[in-house]
Amino acid sequence: MEEQINQLKNIEGAIEAILYAAGYPVKYAKIAEVLGLDIRNTKKIIQHMSEEFNGEKSKRGVYLLTFDETCQFCTKEQYAPYIREALGIRRGGNLSASSMEVLAVIAYNQPVTRSFVDQVRGVDSSYAFNSLIDKGLIEACGRLDAPGRPMLYITTEKFLRVFGLSSLSELPATETVVPPKEEPPMIVEDDLTDEEGGESAPEESDAE
Repeated sequence: MEEQINQLKNIEGAIEAILYAAGYPVKYAKIAEVLGLDIRNTKKIIQHMSEEFNGEKSKRGVYLLTFDETCQFCTKEQYAPYIREALGIRRGGNLSASSMEVLAVIAYNQPVTRSFVDQVRGVDSSYAFNSLIDKGLIEACGRLDAPGRPMLYITTEKFLRVFGLSSLSELPATETVVPPKEEPPMIVEDDLTDEEGGESAPEESDAE
C-alpha cells in the first residue's frame, strides 16, 4: 500500500514538473506517453491534482487548468501584483470595454456572426473583432448556411486559459437579454475567408 502511494506521488511530481517547465498547455496523450500510462488514468490523476491546487482552501499560487485534451498551470489572479513587481512587468494588455462586450456576447451565444454581435451591442464591432482575433481569443469556425454565408465565430481554448476556465459551462450565470439567436447554424467549413468586408477596421468603429 505504501509503495503504491509513493508511486502515485512520484507520478504526480513528474506531472507537476512537466507542466511547470512547459508553461503552455500539454496534451494528456504526451504526459501519458512519457509516464508509461494510459490516457484515462492520466486524466484521473491530473483531475485529482487539480482538486488540490484549485480547492477553495488551497493556498497554492497556481491553478491547474484542465481542458478536453490538455492541461496547464496558470497563476492565481490575486497574486498578479506581486508577479508584476517581482518580474518588472508593466501594466497593460488588458481588454478594452468594447472588446469585453464583444467577447461576452460571443462566449454566451456562440457560434455567432459579426452582425449578430452588432445587433446586440447596437454599434459596429469590427475593430473589437479584429483585436480579439489578433489576441487569439476568438476564431472563425465556419459559415452560417444563410444568404451571404456570413462567418461564424467562437471562443478559443486560449479564452478559457486566460479567464481561468476549464470549460464554457463554468461561465458565470447571466440574465442579459439578447436578440433572438440566429436560426440553428448549419456550419459550412469549406472556406473560412472573411467575406464580411475583410478584417480591416471600418470607417466608423468602436476603436479601443
